[in-house]
Parts: sequence; structure tokens; C-alpha cells
Amino acid sequence: MSKALVSYLRVSTKKQGQSGLGLEAQRAAVAEYAAKEGLKVVAEYVEVESGKKAARPELLKALNHCRAAKACLVVAKLDRLARNVAFLSGLMEAGVDFVACDNPTANKFTVHILAAVAEQEAKAISERTRVALAAAKKRGVLLGSARPGHWDGMESKRKAGSKRGVRRAAELRTQAAKLHNSMAVTVALTLRQAGMSWLDIAAELNRRGLVTRRGNNWSKSSVFMAVKATASFMAVADATASTLEAFTACLT
Repeated sequence: MSKALVSYLRVSTKKQGQSGLGLEAQRAAVAEYAAKEGLKVVAEYVEVESGKKAARPELLKALNHCRAAKACLVVAKLDRLARNVAFLSGLMEAGVDFVACDNPTANKFTVHILAAVAEQEAKAISERTRVALAAAKKRGVLLGSARPGHWDGMESKRKAGSKRGVRRAAELRTQAAKLHNSMAVTVALTLRQAGMSWLDIAAELNRRGLVTRRGNNWSKSSVFMAVKATASFMAVADATASTLEAFTACLT
């Protein structure tokens, strides 16, 4: 294992992220592990996202940092990475070493088992919550913002929250689209550098069976827009300097 560590901390809600609730315990666990093993934490990345979701921009940054610094990714607990076996399996194939402080000796086999247990427990909690809420609603209990007087004197807060929700949903859709298009964009950059037109690039992407986020064939305009949108995304962070220069030239 590398002597350099890149710490990845995750909390599920914005309030936890702002208050530090949960983060302090994770940070302390990482620091204790590093001190015990004589390792150095060279960077820290904090994600505010549900463990069920695969869109993790801060995790992508942490993984890229690990590759660039030949460092090891460290988390306080395995479920900070994900409670999803498929996601964790993909992470294990990313070519980056990682260790969980709550089980530092775990190998790939035991990590799969632990992830499966965490995934099952997350599903069980979700199902119990759903059943309990459904039973309460059946009894006529009003929940959340449906409760009488819930928004009294807070109408502006409700509207602001609604706007934040719409904006966040748009951001997540954009992130998901960029992640989906990353392979097509990489191919498009290479072909553009070789002198191909956007129309010919679109035809080549379609020939290779690559599709847009919505499952449609590529057009010259959709290729251009995908490449332009991905300019600041981590999917092209590993591109060579010459490719990035050519990419900038392609957009001018």
C-alpha cells in the first residue's frame, strides 16, 4: 500500500455537511488509522450525497488524485463508499487501492460480502420506513409538509426550497449525462484531433453503437454539445496535455 492516503468522507444530507455532523467522526477515524499505520493523509474530499446514488463528483476527484499521486483511497467505513454491490465492484476495478478504517484487513472477497450486507440492510430500512409511512397515511395521519399549518409564516422558505430542488435536479441530470457521454466524448476528441468533421464523428459513434443519454443516435450538433459540456468534467481529467490543447482548438 502507498504511504500516501487520500481521504474520502461522505454524509447523506446537506445539513450534516454544513454542521459537520458525521464528518468529524469519519475524519477522526481516518486520522487514527493514518497515525497507527504511519501514513500521511495528503488530501481530503467531502461528498454530500446519498449512498444509493452513483453520481459522485467528489469521489471521482478523489480517485483521480489517487492515480496522480499513486496514493491509496481511505474511508472511515465501507458504507461511506456505497451500499451498492455493483457500484463497489466497479470501484474495485478502477485500478486504485482503497482501505476502510473499520475493516482494514478486508480483501476483495470479504469486501463484496460486507457490501452485500450493507446493501441488504439499506433496502430493509427503506422498506420498513415505506410500510410504516403507508400505514400512517392509511390511518389518516398527515405527514411532512401536508400537516396543517406546516408552512404558516414560511411561504418564502417553501418557494426557496422548491427552487433549490429544481436546480439540484437539473445539476444531477447534467452530471448523469456527462458521465454517460464520457466514452463517446473521449472517442470524439480523438477523431476530432485526427481532423474528422463533427458530422463524420457522429456517424462513427453511431457505427460503434454508442448512444446519447436518451438512447438516441448522435448528430453533429449533439456531439459538439456533449464535448463542449464535458470540457470541465472529470471524465477528461486524464487526457494528455496535447489532447486538451487540441480539444480547446476544436471549440474555437
